[in-house]
Amino acid sequence: MTVFIFLGSLLGAMALGIPIAYSLLLSGMALMVHLDLFDAQILAQNVVNGADSFPLLAVPFFMLAGEIMNVGGLSKRIVNLALTLVGHRRGGLGFVAILAACLLAALSGSAVADTAALAALLLPMMVRAGHDKARAAGLIASAGIIAPVIPPSIGFVIFGVAANVSISKLFLAGIVPGIMLGAGIALAWWWVAKRENIQPAPKATGAERAKALKESLWALFLPVIVLVGLKMGVFTPTEAAVVAAVYALFVAMVVYREMSFAQLYRVFVSAAKTTAVIMFLVAAAMVSAWLITVADLPSKLISLLEPFMGNQTLLLIAIMVLVMAVGTAMDMTPTILILTPVLMPVVKAAGIDPVYFGVLFIINNAIGLITPPVGTVLNVVAGVGRMKMDEVTRGVLPFMTAQFIVMFLLVFFPSLVLVPMRWFAG
Repeated sequence: MTVFIFLGSLLGAMALGIPIAYSLLLSGMALMVHLDLFDAQILAQNVVNGADSFPLLAVPFFMLAGEIMNVGGLSKRIVNLALTLVGHRRGGLGFVAILAACLLAALSGSAVADTAALAALLLPMMVRAGHDKARAAGLIASAGIIAPVIPPSIGFVIFGVAANVSISKLFLAGIVPGIMLGAGIALAWWWVAKRENIQPAPKATGAERAKALKESLWALFLPVIVLVGLKMGVFTPTEAAVVAAVYALFVAMVVYREMSFAQLYRVFVSAAKTTAVIMFLVAAAMVSAWLITVADLPSKLISLLEPFMGNQTLLLIAIMVLVMAVGTAMDMTPTILILTPVLMPVVKAAGIDPVYFGVLFIINNAIGLITPPVGTVLNVVAGVGRMKMDEVTRGVLPFMTAQFIVMFLLVFFPSLVLVPMRWFAG
């Protein structure tokens, strides 16, 4: 009955068109009434405490860093570098999108920001080259969702706070799986592109490559600073976000000189608006998280999943299928906030490494950004490319399939996540 009230009130509110943050608050209030615990003061305290977290300070600074990179010329130079390296191959512009997405993912950690930059820069070029617009848009969308997996990642920050798991370990564990996602869609793009009779671009000269590398060096130093700083213990993930934002600001305004003070104001406002949405979701979700604990919903879920508890692989498959289903109807952040407090006790009871589960969970949620009908990243690409949603959905299918294959490969072979994580952690 408790589960029915929680899910019924949450889904009912969402069906009425109420924003997810308010739906979470309403479902929390419904649970409080059901448990005879309703108290406006407790509700307010949980909302305030939900956003009162030092690690969550990383979110606004990573969002700010991503906005600065797009406006300040860092993203443009990363794309240009990728163009000189692989643009001459068959389907070269697609490989440029994938390589640029991986590099941008190591700069900002925001799927929406990275996808918007890639779509604006590369989609017109791919269409002019003769590529099918739907396929090109689908590739860019699937490449953009690598951002929440390769560190630094806003998704890992939110999951780390909600699950009480080391964010630094999550960052280090996400490197190899993120690269595998890129390799998966590269293979899918190779299969798609070989059917197209498109003349590749001329091969860049050594001088052109050297020039592109020189111009992008300042941008490429950012992920090196963040990852080395985390590995050496120089700063925490939150401090790394501040370093990323300040460094991006310095490069954009002093080195590249492509961002003015007038643009800086708009960048701050844009980052603040996005951050406000995320933080309100986090705060509202903490009410439900507290009530989920009080109502002892995790123990009920553990008993429901009892047949799978003896086999970690089967349990993970069941959980991944559940998250896939939720991801079709809900955005990444609320999915993390709603499911994490429910699933983590199950994961720990089964003896699954929380960091390993966190990587799988974030990959699944990232793919959810390109699964219809919600698909936030699909909407971004459709908006930038002035396309219909169903066109982008058609184009993304082979690449989304490749990423799901990679995810389940990681389910069956945990060492692909755990061994590199231990190696990077030293």
